[in-house]
Amino acid sequence: MGALQSLSDEPEYRELAEKTGFSFEQIGILHKRFKQLSHNEDMLRRADLDTIPDLACNPIRTQIIEAFFDKRNFHQNGDGTVEEISFEEFLVVMSHFRPPALNMTEEQREKVRREKLRFLFNMHDTDNDGTITLEEYRHVVEELLSRSGALGKETAKGIADAAMLEVASISMGHMEPDEFYEGITFEHFLKILKDIEIETKMNIRFLNMDTTTLCNRDSSSIR
Repeated sequence: MGALQSLSDEPEYRELAEKTGFSFEQIGILHKRFKQLSHNEDMLRRADLDTIPDLACNPIRTQIIEAFFDKRNFHQNGDGTVEEISFEEFLVVMSHFRPPALNMTEEQREKVRREKLRFLFNMHDTDNDGTITLEEYRHVVEELLSRSGALGKETAKGIADAAMLEVASISMGHMEPDEFYEGITFEHFLKILKDIEIETKMNIRFLNMDTTTLCNRDSSSIR
């Protein structure tokens, strides 16, 4: 208890708690993991995440790692990427995986949902042009399917193309034969996932911790 009390006396920890929704205990746990990953340095680099065993076999490992270095995910209005991140930036990215608090209002819950979906959208909008193109979507689906070992690359490509056409029909409705589908905008993305309860399903385990468990331990202590 004394250690937690001392953390609460640190202005930077109070600011981080308010910014991310994590409790002081959770911030302490994540700071310890950050230091392990960064080899006790103050900044974390891609190579540090590249060595995590649980991430090595993940078919979208590249997108996951890049998400930590994408300025769009730092709760700022920046774009582009950085070569290394501080603990604060690491914590802000991790906060996208927090389940919503039980006592949130409907408006607050919708805000959390939108932020989580924006984070997922950014992961697949790799060129930051505001749309997930056929090529970007195809790459993700191909990786997910072909790495399973059950399908060949060409079969995976065909399924990815068919899936994209299905997404286009959901997003745009009827399309003329000569009409070109530019890609999924964020508003289309919201529409496609409107029935998915992303708020509680989006979690992360590759840091040797389960954020669902982590956040349930003390989620009521930060407002």
